Amino acid sequence: MNAGNTPTERPHVIRHARGKRPEFYETPGLDEAMSMIMVLASELATLRDRLDSAERAAKAQGVDLAAGIEALQLDQEALESREAWRQDFLGRLFYLTSKDAAEAAEAQTAEAYRKTIEEVAEG
Repeated sequence: MNAGNTPTERPHVIRHARGKRPEFYETPGLDEAMSMIMVLASELATLRDRLDSAERAAKAQGVDLAAGIEALQLDQEALESREAWRQDFLGRLFYLTSKDAAEAAEAQTAEAYRKTIEEVAEG
């Protein structure tokens, strides 16, 4: 993240694709697991690049980055910023699982509603 780019500045727009998602694997849940793995792989690659850049920049300035990281004491604001990032990350990681759960709950509610209407109409 850039110094001024905090998770709270990121616009929170819920985007959901309409319609049925394509399925690539026959095993239930495997598509969702693969999506999570790809999110993790993307984050890991980005983190690796940023850490490499930080180490190179620090070395060019004669700074022992490893010792500085070991000695670092985070304040409450830094801890809260990390937690906000973590929650955003977990939201992206579990996106498909959450979406499936919401769709299942919505379908169950609609089904129960129709059943109740039918029971009242018959009654």
